[in-house]
Formats: sequence, structure tokens, C-alpha cells
Amino acid sequence: MRPVRTAFAGALLGTLVLTGCGQSGTTANTSAAPAASSTATTATGFPVTVEAANGTITIERRPERIISLSAVHTETLFAIGAGPQVIAVDDQSNHPPQAPKTDLSGYKPNVEAIVAEKPDLVIVSDDLDQIVAKLDKVNVPVLLETAPAKLDDAYGQIADLGAATGNQDKAGELVTGMKASLAKLAAETPKDHKLTYYHELDQTPYAATSTTFIGQIYGIFGLTNIADKAPDTAGGYPKLSAEFVAKADPDLIFLADVKCCGQSKATLAKRPGWKGLSAIKNDQVVQLDDDVASRWGPRVVDFAETVGAAVAKAAGR
Repeated sequence: MRPVRTAFAGALLGTLVLTGCGQSGTTANTSAAPAASSTATTATGFPVTVEAANGTITIERRPERIISLSAVHTETLFAIGAGPQVIAVDDQSNHPPQAPKTDLSGYKPNVEAIVAEKPDLVIVSDDLDQIVAKLDKVNVPVLLETAPAKLDDAYGQIADLGAATGNQDKAGELVTGMKASLAKLAAETPKDHKLTYYHELDQTPYAATSTTFIGQIYGIFGLTNIADKAPDTAGGYPKLSAEFVAKADPDLIFLADVKCCGQSKATLAKRPGWKGLSAIKNDQVVQLDDDVASRWGPRVVDFAETVGAAVAKAAGR
């Protein structure tokens, strides 16, 4: 499987339900509603304590030299107003355009290169090469925020980053806005057509079931996931056979392997037994933006908008 999916695959091992920001100097809790109504954390409000995947992390002062080694967390940092505090991001962080992209790698993190930037906070989504312990050894604060299993966990991570960076109010506003947008999309999209779908992660083909974060986005539109009936759901990311997909004949096919792998309705039609699929014959193959479809930050709403539009089109046939 290609690297962009490894963050989601981390959820296969059981995603920690992350907690987020509370009042300054206290342990935050986002198992309830995130921080939309919380008091703002200012530079004088530190230290703050955040419950992350690498434990209880206390940040003594407002960080001003943040490094993000996660494309999704880079997006969140800029969305909550922490962009001016970010001095470097990894080589996969391509949004927003103004993010200070470097050759730092989140997949093969180099401790010496990271420390050379003199960060006062490093944010990662995977503990590859034991980067968390290595940074701890050199006294660099690090937050590990792994792939969420559900939307509430993603909201909690946004709240965590808001607390950790002193941008708690904006983080709360972002979460509130995301919830409102998703609720509006769900309410406006027809759900009484019993449509089935297949979400392709790559042309192997790997898919995502309804138990995953990706599947939850589709779930708000009342769609039925063909991957749920795979012989082995592999913790939510099963490898399907071409025959399985052909037999299931989904009404909609969503491709998250467009930029990486050049997949399209035309390439699908060339696969054995797929030319006659309903989604192909009825022009219901949706090419997603690989990045948007694989990240759980602010652009989840963009992903949902694409799905909602496809569902509305299919329902109107």
C-alpha cells in the first residue's frame, strides 16, 4: 500500500480516542464536545496539558518554532491560525501553498535534521523509526496524533492542536464549522435510493469499510459499502478481488488513486469483468483528490461535498 494510506492503516491497531484542550494548565477532554465554547489559551495561559497518543504532554510555553511532519496536521495548524508559528513542514505537506515545505520526511524522520531547526514543538501522525522517543531524548516536545477511527477523534485532534499552540478559540470555531457543514450536506442529500458504493484506495485493489474514518464520511449520506461484505475485512482495509467488486456491482465508485496511480473510468473499464459495471455504464465513477480523500483535517468537508454531489447525481437518474 502506498504511504498516503499508512496513516489510516494505523487505525487498524486501535486508534486511541484522543482528548483535546481544556482550560490552560489542565488536562483537556474532547471525548465530549470539542473546544468551541472554551476559553482562549493565550501566551500567558501556558503551561497546557494535552492527552495525545504518546501520553500526557505538558507544553510549558506557547510554541513559536513548530515543525509538522504530517500533511494533515500542517493543514490543521494553518486552519486554526497557527501558521505564523510553523517554521518547517515535511515534504508531503502540500497544502496550504504558503506552508514552509522542506525536505524533512515524516516517513523517514531524521532527528539531527529536525533538531537543527531548533523546534519548540514537533507534531507527527506516526511514530516511525521511534521518532517520539528520539525527540524526547533531546528534550524536544512532540505530539503524536495518529489516524482517527471516527470523526469525533478528528475533532479532538483539532482541539489538541489548538490547545498546544495557543489557538484554542479558532480550533473550536473550526470544529463547529465542520460539524455544521457536514450536517447541512447530510440533510440536503437524498438518502432513500439505497445506493451502494466502492471506495478504492489503490488499484490492488484495497478498499475501506464502513468501520473506518473514510467509511464514516460516506455513512452520513446513507450509502451501503460493498467492502463491508469482504471475506476478510482486515481491520477495515480489505484487499478485494476484481471478481468481488464485479459481483457486487456498486452504483458508485470513488477513486482515491487518481494523482498517484492515474486511475479513471477508462482504466477501470479495462479491468477484467469491470466494463459492464453499473457505475461505469452510468458514468458514476468519481475521481477524488487523493490528498483530500486521505486526510482527516479541515478539508474533510471538501471530501464530503464531492461525495454528496455524486450521491445527488446518482439519485437523480
